[in-house]
Amino acid sequence: MNNLPEQPANQDKPLVGIVGVCASGKSTLIAGLEAHGIRTRHIAQEHSYVKDMWKRITNPDILIFLDASYPVTLKRRQFNWTEEDWAEQQRRLIHARLCANLYVNTDELSIEQVMKIVITFIESDSKQPGSHA
Repeated sequence: MNNLPEQPANQDKPLVGIVGVCASGKSTLIAGLEAHGIRTRHIAQEHSYVKDMWKRITNPDILIFLDASYPVTLKRRQFNWTEEDWAEQQRRLIHARLCANLYVNTDELSIEQVMKIVITFIESDSKQPGSHA
């Protein structure tokens, strides 16, 4: 008889953390990954002054960084923010960008393309920081 507590079915899968500037596609990607059974955590690092908040809060097995240019963020959402606000988010995300296992600029990619890039990366088990798509 096994007296160990049962683990949820996906606990053996890697935890994927998603960081990036506002309107880069984080929420959309997370919803898509979760629909594919991939464990994810949204990390609101762009709002924190603590450079490694992503690691302190979540410490994911795989860190995905989504980026978007200032003009694209304005097209995607009705933001009331300036380019300086966007630049501040970029500054706050430097540590996460440098430590990310995968960096994806989503400016010219469809939701499906971003999903394919990220899922392919996760399935390849490529966990070395610095991969760019």
